[in-house]
Amino acid sequence: MPENTQVRLNKYLADAGIASRRGADALIQSGRVCVNGLIQREPGTKVVPGQDTVLCNGAPVSSGQDIPASYIMLHKPVHTVTTVNDPQGRKTVVELLPENLRAQRLFPVGRLDYMSEGLLLLTNDGEVTLRLTHPSYEHPKKYEVLVREAVTEKSLRIMRQGMGLEEGERLAPVEVDAIPTASGATLLRMTLRQGVNRQIRRMCRDLKLTILRLRRVELGPLLLGNLESGKWRALEAAEITALKASLGLS
Repeated sequence: MPENTQVRLNKYLADAGIASRRGADALIQSGRVCVNGLIQREPGTKVVPGQDTVLCNGAPVSSGQDIPASYIMLHKPVHTVTTVNDPQGRKTVVELLPENLRAQRLFPVGRLDYMSEGLLLLTNDGEVTLRLTHPSYEHPKKYEVLVREAVTEKSLRIMRQGMGLEEGERLAPVEVDAIPTASGATLLRMTLRQGVNRQIRRMCRDLKLTILRLRRVELGPLLLGNLESGKWRALEAAEITALKASLGLS
C-alpha cells in the first residue's frame, strides 16, 4: 500500500482480521473504536495505516498488512458455536484450530448454528468475507438435511416456489431434491442463496418436518468432501483461485 494512502475505517478493521466488514460497521457504530484517541462512529471515516492509531475495545489494531491471507476449511461439529468467543463458555470453532492459526486472526465466514455441522470457512481476508456474507452476492450454499418424515410433493413445491415464514419473511425459491431412506426418513439436498438466519430450520418447522441432521456440504466452489468432523485443512491454491473467481475477485 502506498505511503499516506487513506482507507475506510471498516475496511481497516476487516483487513486486520478484527471482524467482517459488516461486523466492523457494528463495532464502529456502537462506539467501540477510537482513532487517535477519539471515538469514531462512522464506518467511512478515513485512516492512514501506519500513521493513525486505531483502538478497538481499548486494544491497538494493526493494519493487517504484515499478516498473510489464510483460508481454512473446517468441518464444524455439532455443539460448537460459530464465533471467536462465547459468553456462555461453549466451545467455539476457533478453539478447534492450533495456536499458530489462531494467531493469524481467523474469523468464521457466515453462520452454522449450534446443532448444525459441515463446511465452514475461516479466513482473515476481509474482502472475501464481505462478498461471501453480503446478501447482494447470493453465493450458493448446499446442505444435506435428514428429516424424520416422508416429504410430500406439496412441501417440495412450496420450497421451490419460495415460501413465507411464520414470522412474515418471504424466502427466495430453494433448489431441493428429496431422497427417501429405508427407515422412512428423507434426505433433502438443498441449495440456498439467501442469508436468512436459521432459514432451513424455520422452513422445516413451518412444514412440520423434524430435522435429525443438518450438514453444509458445499460453499460456492468449495466441497466438504471426506473431511472428518472437527478436522480442518488449508485450502489448496486451486480452491482459493476458484473461490475468488466466483466472487469476482480474480
